Amino acid sequence: MLDDIWVDDSVFALRPDFAVLVMTAHGLRNGPTDDRSRAWLKAAGEEEIQTAKIDAWKEAYRAFGAKPQRTRPSVDALTRRMPLPEINQAVDAYNSVSVRHALPIGGEDLDRYVGPARLVRAAGDEPSEEALGQPEPGEVIWRDDEGVTCRRWNWRQVVRTRLTEDTTNAIFLLERLEPMSLEELEQAGDELAALLAELSPDVRIARRLLTSGK
Repeated sequence: MLDDIWVDDSVFALRPDFAVLVMTAHGLRNGPTDDRSRAWLKAAGEEEIQTAKIDAWKEAYRAFGAKPQRTRPSVDALTRRMPLPEINQAVDAYNSVSVRHALPIGGEDLDRYVGPARLVRAAGDEPSEEALGQPEPGEVIWRDDEGVTCRRWNWRQVVRTRLTEDTTNAIFLLERLEPMSLEELEQAGDELAALLAELSPDVRIARRLLTSGK
C-alpha cells in the first residue's frame, strides 16, 4: 500500500506546509499495556506541551470550517488527558511520540483497509460509521475504498481499522504542519520505529514522506 497512498492537491492548497510521514509495520506483535509502555506514557506526559504546534492544527481545522473547541485535533485532545490513557502497547508507543513532539499520529490495522489510504476534501456523501456521523462537504478526511477511516483530518478514527492487540500489520500516519520541521518529523518517525522494534524485534518497517513538493 505504501506506494499507493496519496494526498489530494486540495489539501495541500489548504495547507501547503502539510506533510505526512507514512510508516508501515509488518510482523508486529502487540499486546496489552505493560510496565514498559506505561513508562513511555509517563515520560511523555512529563514533557512541556508545545502549544505553538497545537495552535497550528487549530488554525488548519478552522480553515475547512471545523470548530477546534468542539472537535479537537487529536494531539490537542490527547495532551488534555493526563495521565495519558493506556490502550495497548503499540498505541501507547505512538501516543507517547505524539505527545512528546506535539504531532498528530494515527495508527491503524493495515489488513482492515480496502484499497489505499488517501487524504481528501470530502464530497459529503462518503460512507462513514454511524458513531462518527457523515463528513461535511469540504471537510478533510482520510478514507479508503470502503469509506471514511478518519474524520476531520485526525479528529477521530473509525472502529473498522482500529489498531488492536490482534493487529500484526499496521500503518502509522505522522502529520506535520509548521512550525514543526521536516527534520523533526523524520526524528519522530525514527523514535516510533525504535519503540515498535522494542515490542517486536523482527518487525519490518517501511516509510514514505509525502509533501506538497512530491
